[in-house]
Amino acid sequence: MKASFSLGRRGTRVAASIVALMTGAMLVPAAGASSAPASGRAPDTTRDSLIPAQNRAMQPPAPRSAGPADAKMVSAIVRIEAQAPRDAPSSSTLGRARVGTGVVIDARTVITIGYVVLETESVDVVTKSGRRIPASLAGYDHQTGFGLVRTAIPMDAAPLELGDSDLATERSRVLTLGQGESELTELMVLSRKSFAGSWEYLLDRPIFTFPPVNNWSGAALFTEDGKLIGIGSLVVNDAAGDRDGVPGNLYVPTNLLKPILEDLRARGRRSGGAQPWFGMNTEMVRGHLMVTRVQRDGPAYRAGVAPGDIVLAVAGERVTDQTEFYRKLFATGPAGTEVKLRLLKSGDVREQSLRSIDRADFITQPRGI
Repeated sequence: MKASFSLGRRGTRVAASIVALMTGAMLVPAAGASSAPASGRAPDTTRDSLIPAQNRAMQPPAPRSAGPADAKMVSAIVRIEAQAPRDAPSSSTLGRARVGTGVVIDARTVITIGYVVLETESVDVVTKSGRRIPASLAGYDHQTGFGLVRTAIPMDAAPLELGDSDLATERSRVLTLGQGESELTELMVLSRKSFAGSWEYLLDRPIFTFPPVNNWSGAALFTEDGKLIGIGSLVVNDAAGDRDGVPGNLYVPTNLLKPILEDLRARGRRSGGAQPWFGMNTEMVRGHLMVTRVQRDGPAYRAGVAPGDIVLAVAGERVTDQTEFYRKLFATGPAGTEVKLRLLKSGDVREQSLRSIDRADFITQPRGI
């Protein structure tokens, strides 16, 4: 499944593949993949590039307006403008300047999708009334993808209540609202299948919606009674659970936020053992799980893993796809655990030991306000 991210408004051009999104500066691009230009920004594509060629004659319907949002919803949707330092690894793929949507959940706390604020040194929150309030990155969770922003002073907005995202079942009607919008857009839940991202990211039950919208980065997803059940993350070209080639959006369910919210507020990260991280991108290529990119100076890079290597097994257990790979990898233990991979490397099968790390220890830490 290909996925893309956006940092702009509905109606803006869709940004390129999220394959490189969360990995920072990459060592070698995948075969056939285009590299980011010298500016550090990912190249733009059109929506057509997200739809398989054989399906382009059947374009998805335009998103339908559900009418004006109520005042509380509108006031709780804010614009986030963030700036990352030049030397932050994510600046080479996301660019230094980031813009996205945030959702107010208390007087000084905004929830968004993490890539908007990852490694940023300055953050501004612009409220519906036009107030620009300095803020800082208060928390980030690589496992779910959530980012938490704290403003320097209270905002003039009514916080939104977190709903039960498990109630978003297939074919149910949901509503979305992004920064700069005053009208809700009606969507349908297309599936709740698992999602494996190439950047060592696995969600068991994200919310896939249809038709696709462009203003999804941090956008709010609501139930019909106005409860917040998701935060916008991606646009994908394979959102349906039972058929290929149906584009849509992926929202991260708010039920994943509830258990870690107080940890993010208090510590900036979830408590307990961190998920292991290798700094290694993988993709399914002709039925094989291939390494496509390696993060310079990460665990995989230091162990000699290289683009083109094929992953055959984790801790002696064979893997056949990306989802199975992540589940077996994460089950080996927390960050710091040594894991043995079986790789097909230059035609030879090799056993390679890697000691995983906590990704939070690898990224540039925010400097705050």
